Amino acid sequence: MGALMRSYGRAWMSQLHGRMLLLSVIPFALAVLLWAGLLYVGLQPLIDTLHALFVQYDGFAYSSNLLTSLGLGMLKTVVVPMIAMLLLLPLMILTALVFIGVAAMPAIVRHVGQRRYGQLERRHGGSLVGSALTALVGMAVFIGLWLLTLPLYAFPPLALVVQSALWGWLTCRVMVYDTLADHASAEERAEVLRRHRWPLLAIGVLSGLAGALPGMLWLGGTALSVVLFPFLAAASIWLYVVIFIFTGLWFAHYCLEALERLRAAPPMRDINTAAS
Repeated sequence: MGALMRSYGRAWMSQLHGRMLLLSVIPFALAVLLWAGLLYVGLQPLIDTLHALFVQYDGFAYSSNLLTSLGLGMLKTVVVPMIAMLLLLPLMILTALVFIGVAAMPAIVRHVGQRRYGQLERRHGGSLVGSALTALVGMAVFIGLWLLTLPLYAFPPLALVVQSALWGWLTCRVMVYDTLADHASAEERAEVLRRHRWPLLAIGVLSGLAGALPGMLWLGGTALSVVLFPFLAAASIWLYVVIFIFTGLWFAHYCLEALERLRAAPPMRDINTAAS
């Protein structure tokens, strides 16, 4: 717990550094430009497709009955745009995460490493290909589970818990690899993850909880969210970028300290050798 809170405090201090504040500009600009084009071209066709599916399979009657039974009858008129938003939201978050990994994570690790862990030998146990594969596999699993859990948004508290757990798992998977790619060997990375699995997952879940809040806010004012969707999307992307940069700093401080302690610890002797 001490290492977890210590790395949390250091991440806050690093977040306020001018270099880290400026670092959010590039991923945000890339993500906004990408999604501005995608929404301009694809948002209305997506809504039209969903509307046609609802008409074909009598989805309006079913959703109306379900929402009314849950006391959410006011959402009947915006159910199709709401589903479109919920489908696009994870893709926006994943885009922010990818751009953070490509454009920001190397600078984050370099910033933390040079300021606090300059003595750590770099053993280069990771690679760009390994990072990409780790992210792609994690994203594929995440998207599948996200789609399966979309109905839980009818129960916002339960949805918040489940989505936070999903984001925690994905963030932990991606961030640990990227953080230790340069400094640790593959064996050291696996050992750090084995020894610190639960604290690392806790960092991911807490960050995932913060990352789930914009989606909850969208649902809190759904009708207005539909009207202001492009602006809320840009604001959400910026929030996700800031959250992911802080998360990257938190993981960097925790993982590099854990690696430093791992190397400083005396090697475990083989029991049979010691007995002889």
